[in-house]
Amino acid sequence: MPKKSALASIREVAFDCLHCGSYTTHTWFDLWANVVSNETRTPIVPDHASIEKVRADIDLSKDARDFYADYFARLLPGLVLIDKLPDSKYTSHSVENLHLSKCYACQKVSVWVYDKPLFPVASGGPPPNPDLPDTVRLDYEEAARILNLSPRGSAALLRLAIQKLCVHLKEKGKNLDDDIASLVKKSLAPLIQKALDGVRVIGNEAVHPGTLDLKDDLDTAATLFKLVNIIAEQMISNPKHVEEMYQKLPEAKRKAIEKRDGQSSKS
Repeated sequence: MPKKSALASIREVAFDCLHCGSYTTHTWFDLWANVVSNETRTPIVPDHASIEKVRADIDLSKDARDFYADYFARLLPGLVLIDKLPDSKYTSHSVENLHLSKCYACQKVSVWVYDKPLFPVASGGPPPNPDLPDTVRLDYEEAARILNLSPRGSAALLRLAIQKLCVHLKEKGKNLDDDIASLVKKSLAPLIQKALDGVRVIGNEAVHPGTLDLKDDLDTAATLFKLVNIIAEQMISNPKHVEEMYQKLPEAKRKAIEKRDGQSSKS
């Protein structure tokens, strides 16, 4: 059974973590804000000197020095942290369109603006089918790298990858509808015909491969990733596996099969 996987999405609670890659549950957090009211009126961004300064501050108790030194040390790597305050207070500012998700597996926090992950910057999309030709795989991998930053750009690259995949399958690669019709005449499996029609419709037949469509979003790109792999699996990988299995048969058996099939074609 294949390992479960799902693209990170603002609309889900279980998906592939942008930090550790595990498919697991995530906890979402609403955000509120307080005006910075320290002496400098700027955010606290500690460095190693801050830790040394705190440890040397004799006006603080040992517990306070240890607390702040530990707090600053956890901030130093630059990761987003979520701390439960022992003495919470009401806030007067809500934070909208900024969201945090925390991974159950690695406990790390991802930052989202509106519906897109801002941090960490990570590639998305399922791994490419290993049998994709290099020209298609390169577009696929680039689409995965920019998925979270630009779903529209990712979808445009995937349309281009599909066009190149059709060319690899001995089609013209100029009009997807024509390519589907040609592949159907070559005994295209009904499942793959549906997949290609899905690409044509979801990919928007009015949009040329490699161009942006303002309606594209993460869900569109996610579907196109799946369709590329489905087509590659059925049209490239499966025939390859069957041929590899056939070539492992004893030579005498293969010749007998070929002789039988030759006679069948004559009758």
